[in-house]
Amino acid sequence: MSEQHAPRPRSLIVTFYGAYGRFAPGPVPVAELIRLLAAAGVDAPSVRSSVSRLKRRGLLLPARTDAGAAGYVLSPDARRLLDDGDRRIYAAAPPGDDTWVLAVFSVPESERQRRHVLRSRLAGLGFGTAAPGVWIAPARLYEETRHTLERLRLDTYVDLFRAEHLGYAATAEAVARWWDLAAVAKQHDAFLDRHARVLHDWEARDDTPAEEAYRDYLLALDSWRHLPYADPGLPPALLPQGWPGARSAAVFRALRERLRDAGAAFAGVPAGPRRWERAG
Repeated sequence: MSEQHAPRPRSLIVTFYGAYGRFAPGPVPVAELIRLLAAAGVDAPSVRSSVSRLKRRGLLLPARTDAGAAGYVLSPDARRLLDDGDRRIYAAAPPGDDTWVLAVFSVPESERQRRHVLRSRLAGLGFGTAAPGVWIAPARLYEETRHTLERLRLDTYVDLFRAEHLGYAATAEAVARWWDLAAVAKQHDAFLDRHARVLHDWEARDDTPAEEAYRDYLLALDSWRHLPYADPGLPPALLPQGWPGARSAAVFRALRERLRDAGAAFAGVPAGPRRWERAG
């Protein structure tokens, strides 16, 4: 039931910590990381190399288990990033609110690298481009945007506004200019191509073996977690007919419901509700 696309070791390690590793009672031993990533098709040298890169980036910190084995824990920054990601990755269906947050920025030519970082970060948050130096996103992304810009010390270049679109083009036409909706739809379609059949296979089964559940959930989450940033959750009335986003979200939620807790047994962490599920 595994996927046919090649796993990305570093991304899968981050996904593992987001899904399971941060709930472990202590540091995750290196040998255990190798075992858990092997279940998703990643070999030991790739795990070690990827862990070293994540350590250099300050996301993983070396630590010893109670038994003295070498392992890793998440850094405080990594935990904050995962907590921020939870609100986006596991969000309920977007509301029909048609108000917006505008990011209006100006960066001196002498700091062009900061301008590049700012544009990249806004794009990574799901902003579209309304005009040069004017980026737009659904208003519910305001808090996440503010926190991100402050954390990266980019807030001094930006003014944030709440806004309504009053014309002259219909808002749906404007949205199609602000975002590359065809590219976003293609990402949803790719997720469905990979995982809808996996869900179909699980729905035909009565058993849920822990290792298979862990593998298929980890791979699905690894594919899914980038999508809510490419697709910021625009109001359904503003999207093209037949938009695949609701279908891909439904497939992910069904796989999570079926597989996550069973996979926790293989990962050796407690199952049950997480903080983000209390908010929907």
